[in-house]
Amino acid sequence: MPQAVTIKQIPGKPGQVYYPLQLTEVPEVEPNATEVVVQLSAAALNHRDLFIRQHLYPGTTFEVPLFSDGCGEVIRAGSSAEAQRWLHKCIVVNPGLGWESAPEGPESPTGYKILGGTKATPLGTLQQFLCIDHREIEEAPQHLSAIQSAALPLTGLTAWRAVFTKSENAKPGRNILVTGIGGGVALMALLFATAAGCNVFVTSGSEEKLSKAKHLGAKGGVIYKNEDWNKMLLDQLPGERKWIDAIIDGAGGDIVEKGAKFLKSGGIIVSYGMTLGPKVSFPMQAVLKNIEIRGSTMGSRSEFRDMISFIKAKQIVPVISRTVKGLNIEQIEGLFDEMKTGAQFGKLVVDINPEAFPEKGSRL
Repeated sequence: MPQAVTIKQIPGKPGQVYYPLQLTEVPEVEPNATEVVVQLSAAALNHRDLFIRQHLYPGTTFEVPLFSDGCGEVIRAGSSAEAQRWLHKCIVVNPGLGWESAPEGPESPTGYKILGGTKATPLGTLQQFLCIDHREIEEAPQHLSAIQSAALPLTGLTAWRAVFTKSENAKPGRNILVTGIGGGVALMALLFATAAGCNVFVTSGSEEKLSKAKHLGAKGGVIYKNEDWNKMLLDQLPGERKWIDAIIDGAGGDIVEKGAKFLKSGGIIVSYGMTLGPKVSFPMQAVLKNIEIRGSTMGSRSEFRDMISFIKAKQIVPVISRTVKGLNIEQIEGLFDEMKTGAQFGKLVVDINPEAFPEKGSRL
């Protein structure tokens, strides 16, 4: 029978428990008329998977495979012509359901359903096969391997909405600050904003990560552990544009207080997460400068389609930090350990079926 990786229930309180991984057998599923069966080649880890193991994510369950990101080949399809046209194509999976195109948020009355590890949907990508509606897949970019394509969906979609939909500053010559470089969303935001012609600056706790970000196109960067990092950033901005137009932030904390010192009047802070705590302060200086802070979570099916098209057109390649081979619990555990310590620079990916397509450089 096909195999999947889920979490095993053990006693413990949310935030204190850490559910172990387990390899389980799952039944084969036949597609209905509009569905396709994908043989998954690779799947990627996100922070939400770590939160699920700590029971810090809404709807945590023990029956649904983990992971939201996946790439693979369509090996069977339902009877409809729309489903049949996907046969034998390499695809990437839309990581969330119930949000078609509305700019303000999901249209579904039951809310947005992110794949992997919760009661919201039985679908997850850390398994050998996935049965999903054909409307929830896109053809993978031809210039990427399956491992690279699997790194795109959730972090790419989150970064896309933050940079293009929410910041309103993804334009040539604009100065964009991306905080906490090294994580998947921050790196995709760097790649997207750079491809759009922006001058991108970054923050990190590591000189090594700053150096890597500059190799990827960042114009400069500062260590956020320095008390005066905001002043150091100002010194790096181009002489004719000594301000930041927008900040793409996943940390929270004092970002508004610090950002108010170098953001332009009417500048925008896009918050896609708050790893430093669930609240941010909003000082009067930010009010007087008409600064806005905008929350942003993942994105719509339409935005996912636009993101994949942009990646194809600009030949963008996501950053992979490390890959492990097969549904090997011990090795996958190592990826979680890296995410817990923040040691990664880029995506952590499971090469689910390394023997199926062994050629180096093969799409799959």
